[in-house]
Amino acid sequence: MFSQVRAGDVPHLELPRAYNAAVDLLDRHVAEGRGDRVAVIDDDGRYTYRELAARADRAAGALAALGVQREQRVALVMLDSVEFPAAFLGAIKLGAVPVPLNTLLVPDDYVYMLRDSRARAVIASAPLVGKLARAIAACPGIAVAVAGEAAHDASAPSWTKLVAEAMPIARAADTTPDDVAFWLYSSGSTGKPKGAMHVHGSLMWTAALYALPILGIRADDVVYSAAKLFFAYGLGNALTFPFAAGATAVLCAERPTPATVLRVMAAHRPTIFGGVPTLFAQLLADAAWTRDALPALRVSTSAGEALPKHISERWKERTGTEILDGIGSTEMLHIFLSNRPGDITYGTTGRPVPGYELELRGDGGEVLPAGSEGALWVRGPSTAIGYWADRARSVETFHGPWTRTGDRYAHNRDGTWTYCGRSDDMLKVGGIWVSPFEVESALASHPAVLECAVVGRDDHDGLTKPKAFVVLRGAASGDELIAFVAAKLAPYKRPRWVEMVSELPKTATGKIQRFKLR
Repeated sequence: MFSQVRAGDVPHLELPRAYNAAVDLLDRHVAEGRGDRVAVIDDDGRYTYRELAARADRAAGALAALGVQREQRVALVMLDSVEFPAAFLGAIKLGAVPVPLNTLLVPDDYVYMLRDSRARAVIASAPLVGKLARAIAACPGIAVAVAGEAAHDASAPSWTKLVAEAMPIARAADTTPDDVAFWLYSSGSTGKPKGAMHVHGSLMWTAALYALPILGIRADDVVYSAAKLFFAYGLGNALTFPFAAGATAVLCAERPTPATVLRVMAAHRPTIFGGVPTLFAQLLADAAWTRDALPALRVSTSAGEALPKHISERWKERTGTEILDGIGSTEMLHIFLSNRPGDITYGTTGRPVPGYELELRGDGGEVLPAGSEGALWVRGPSTAIGYWADRARSVETFHGPWTRTGDRYAHNRDGTWTYCGRSDDMLKVGGIWVSPFEVESALASHPAVLECAVVGRDDHDGLTKPKAFVVLRGAASGDELIAFVAAKLAPYKRPRWVEMVSELPKTATGKIQRFKLR
């Protein structure tokens, strides 16, 4: 269990054959005398580990009352509040399989996911119920409950009332570390989302391998993640990691605008902050973001997409604290390659997290040496066991202990790794491979550029050339930006066209949907 691991260790956890992750994340703290520590601060109050464990037990009872049985899926369409971890861990304790869903989707997405997951029940925050009406109608027999005190359709029972009145289930299902505990759907940045199935042991592995030795998380930390709980990165940041260490998670239902994030920071003084590159860029555009606004912050993390060098440097200059850029994935559950305190190389994703192995492979699957660029493969104990009901894409991604990430990287001779873009985003210009991310990084270093994305476009001869879509924060012309990049990169890498746009299409997790731009 997590308590067996010390900071600086490369842990070799020996999880017992009978193991339920909810017990390790909640009940352990009560049993070991930490029940009165604050586990969650949300928009409505503060909740101790003892109180949260009791809520999770009652949530398990409420799910059982709705007819949910072991191994059946429970869709969670919930805003970030104490209700989410109680429902998520209550389902796991029951032996059911919670499936957190993105709260920013459109009705067609929910129709697809509820049908695909064959969910037995859906728990939805009151403000989100309307978007689910068509999906619920398309799934006869699904049980529905509405979380929150706001007015809602009286035909669906109140989840809040069900939990309050439920008979607690304190005895955890007799699961093992290898039982499926929960699913996470991929963000759908390249097509239909896939349901990645994760096991009980994976939650604690991510905490033991990354949260303790890399973040150095402690019981006295206050953790605030702008990335939401439905996102693998946010689930680790704001649930697994603080609960594994006995720390405090700050949850906020609102979307993480710079103003909201600043307000939460001022109110709760987090010591660890989890963001994404786009948000860090937006925060830096606000002059209010200085060290004075972050009195307790000691470290931030970034994932979702690679963090441009200039953002890391400006954040350090402005706030006096570091951002640890890392890469994880829905399939690997959290970060497996990262910079770390005292060992940051700006512009790179750092070094492998101890406990994970990385390889670069060529188009034929051959392993490439250091100094090369190629497809990134990873293996480690937190990998998903496959995609639900999608054998073709499972076979494409999971290869024995190895997972093909879909990212392209360069393995530098100093041991660091540099992001080169997604494999399906690479452009071949004049017979030479060009990384869109490299061009984007050059463009984003221009002071007038807030964010940008580069895709391929055919010229009048049918030959592929880079085209840039740019969101400005100042004044600049397309010709000026093209010349700016041409002075930094090889001539063939410069954008041939620049289109100014008001915003870039993104998934709710902040990833740019380049296929829409294409």
